[in-house]
Amino acid sequence: MEARAVTDLIRISPRKVRLVIDTIRGKNVNAALRVVSLCNKKAARPIRKTLESAIANAENNYDVDVDQLCVVGAYVDMRKSLRRLKPRAMGRADIIRRPMSRITVIVGDERSQ
Repeated sequence: MEARAVTDLIRISPRKVRLVIDTIRGKNVNAALRVVSLCNKKAARPIRKTLESAIANAENNYDVDVDQLCVVGAYVDMRKSLRRLKPRAMGRADIIRRPMSRITVIVGDERSQ
């Protein structure tokens, strides 16, 4: 049994989100929540919310014990970047790209690994 949660269109670069997401993969959900809550990165808050959503999905939809859950999979995908123009000299413009991310967290039983 696996439950998942997805948070889409987060305005943080996937490269920065992967720094935090790599720390929780394979851990017990209680340990993963502790790690994310103590992390001092901007990406930690949306990852924590996605992890809590996946835990709630497992608890409500599959009626499993929260203490037996662990993070089976956690990954980040690149979404379409926002493009903005920055005015430059002599009427020119540069394109500013603002990357976006999709966070996916999958939780499951410890024995299913």
